Amino acid sequence: MPGCYATVNTPEAREFNLKALLVLSLGHFVTDIYQGALPAILPFLKERLALSYSTAGLLLLASNVTSSVIQPLFGLLSDRKGRPFLLPLGVLVAGGGFSLVALPTNVALIMLLVILSGLGVAAYHPEGFKTASYFTGTRAATGMAVFSVGGYFGFAIAPMIALSIVTRLGFSWLPLMMIFSLLFLAALAVLRSSIAVPEAVREHAAAAVRTSRRRIPVSLVVLIGTVIIRSWAHAGIMTYIPFYYIDYLKGDPLYAGQLVSVFLLGGVAGTIIGSPLADRWGHKRYLVLSMILSTLMFPFIFMVKGSLLVLALGLFGMVLISTFSVTVVMAQRLLPGNLGVASGLMVGFAIGTGGVGVTILGIIADHFGVPFALKSIMVLPLAGLALSLFIKYPSGR
Repeated sequence: MPGCYATVNTPEAREFNLKALLVLSLGHFVTDIYQGALPAILPFLKERLALSYSTAGLLLLASNVTSSVIQPLFGLLSDRKGRPFLLPLGVLVAGGGFSLVALPTNVALIMLLVILSGLGVAAYHPEGFKTASYFTGTRAATGMAVFSVGGYFGFAIAPMIALSIVTRLGFSWLPLMMIFSLLFLAALAVLRSSIAVPEAVREHAAAAVRTSRRRIPVSLVVLIGTVIIRSWAHAGIMTYIPFYYIDYLKGDPLYAGQLVSVFLLGGVAGTIIGSPLADRWGHKRYLVLSMILSTLMFPFIFMVKGSLLVLALGLFGMVLISTFSVTVVMAQRLLPGNLGVASGLMVGFAIGTGGVGVTILGIIADHFGVPFALKSIMVLPLAGLALSLFIKYPSGR
């Protein structure tokens, strides 16, 4: 069995390298700001262009498909030969596409910019996760958490940043968001050498790709299904909390953005706290535990108000999202010869396909109302729990 679940690090790979992981995490942070900000500004786009909920959902669907679902293609490109240029290019394109969304008044042009931004996000992630795997040493989930937490922190603060700009300066000032891409490119120009992977390591990885089996393990398929369901719940909360508090309750848009940010910041904390526990307790065991707790905690979102609601959303986000880096490591160990493809399947395809569920929630909201759409998310953690039990993966560390 050990041979079936190889570590992602080659013999030539470096030990745990915090500096390299932090640089990569910074790019992850910037890239995911643009992906995380889109749901927060959808109510403003909807009002500005008189869109239906279904059309707004299609914009989010376009973002999910281009930024996530096609990531395995970029992962395949990365596996065949390292493409480090995808890191700065991805950040630049992601920022440029999103920042210009405020300028057109035509839905087709906005769709085009959303797709462009999504392609930038898709370009960064597989190469970023693959490169990060070379610097995790023996602490795979912990090291991947350092890289992952940048993305989740970007997601977490994105609604507050975007809504602050839109509500205080006006929607036409959204291009200010481009500054994050430019700052990262400047930082990367200075710190580029710290994330340089030795050519011997890349050649070893390329050789592993050439000799690896092309068969996808059944357990990887089950794991992808689990992550799809987890991501559906994740994206549903992100998207319909703003619609619920802005459109349905006619509440403060900034408060809605703060609730989403609390949910995502809980995920940041969960990633930091949970990944070392997963390395210690076992990756699958921790995934199953997370799904159990998520199933039990979700109903409290509808049972409390005020500060208790903030606490409930934060704790739910902490538990649900804490397995993000864990499932990436699981996929890389189930498919050790194709790290980029494994990362693209897990972070891109699985999460993006889960985001497609937001379109289904949009149809539900159009027919039965936003509150019903939000409450229907309740069944998803339970379905994820049922699937996670069938993953064949070592129970130990």
